[in-house]
Amino acid sequence: MLLLASFTASAQRVEGTRAAARGVYSAEVEVNTQNAAERDTGFARALAQVLAKLSGDANAASQPGMAQALRRAERYVEGFDYRQDEGVSASGAPSFDTMLVVRFDQDKVDSLAAAMGLAIWPQPRPKPVLWLAIDDGSGPRLVGLPKAAAANSTLERAKKRGYRLGLPNGSAAEQAVVGAIWRGDTAAVARASRRYSPPMQLIGKLYRNGGGWKADWVFVDNGKVLSRWSEEGSDARQVMATGADGAADALMKRYAKRSEAGPPGTYRVAFSGLDSADDYVRLSGYLQQLAVVRGITPLSATPQSVEFNLDLVSGLSGLARMVEGGDVLVASGSGDPVDSADMGVDGGVVDPLDSPLPLPGESAPTAYRLR
Repeated sequence: MLLLASFTASAQRVEGTRAAARGVYSAEVEVNTQNAAERDTGFARALAQVLAKLSGDANAASQPGMAQALRRAERYVEGFDYRQDEGVSASGAPSFDTMLVVRFDQDKVDSLAAAMGLAIWPQPRPKPVLWLAIDDGSGPRLVGLPKAAAANSTLERAKKRGYRLGLPNGSAAEQAVVGAIWRGDTAAVARASRRYSPPMQLIGKLYRNGGGWKADWVFVDNGKVLSRWSEEGSDARQVMATGADGAADALMKRYAKRSEAGPPGTYRVAFSGLDSADDYVRLSGYLQQLAVVRGITPLSATPQSVEFNLDLVSGLSGLARMVEGGDVLVASGSGDPVDSADMGVDGGVVDPLDSPLPLPGESAPTAYRLR
């Protein structure tokens, strides 16, 4: 019986991890119609959300090369559905919003992130406790589970950043922690949070500030203060949401790991197996659609092969990751780095179009064969 209980608990933990991963690789975006053009735009916005959750970086989709990947976001889609959300317009009449719910292929998205050198925040992710005290003019009060709606903007922003926040139960003893929150006593808050796991606390106080609101935040991980920041604005909900952003930034900085990718630059690559002009067009089109390729410069050509200088976002390793598992190219060899001494030019500047050898600092041609 004990063994069965242990197995069940283990299965629940595994399933919980899988469910969390599925949440990271799915997104919902509002669309105006269900036509193909609107859907493609929705796929791009959804993929941007997934990349932000995967890395914990709200600006992940803005990194070099990502714009090209977003334009072809449908390549990474595993499935999608539509949902109608009913609401009430400003005039009081019923309104209906169409939501595009997109599920992305985890392996394909992971491959894209690795090829682009994106930092990945691994699963399972911690669920810090949000200790938030609000003073609207009648004295500070703790936001506990019974009043969770008051912190909804913070909780929802955390989900968009790829993690979740918990709330204290809000017992009378925990209500007394408000004083420690207000004076910035992180040690006292950490002691009150010992019953919760993990030992991470997002501590915030929100209060009136002139005609608006201000929030002071501290993020603590196992007793260590990782970050302090303040935000202010006219909308209390927006100011509260910044707590989740700051915590995500601190967690990402500490726990996200960047994939091993090569340095950006220009690399010489050879391609064989071209039997016709159509093969050349197919190869060129394929390379132009790869997110890691920023530019292509022809160097030389024979009846069955070509050599290009490829301007790559994440080096040859990034190119290899994007090509691996595809049905267009297969690696057929690689060369070794060379320097100017190997070129016999005494360190002079050589036009790559005039020389069959790589420029200093480049890699020798990496060879691929067209399938």
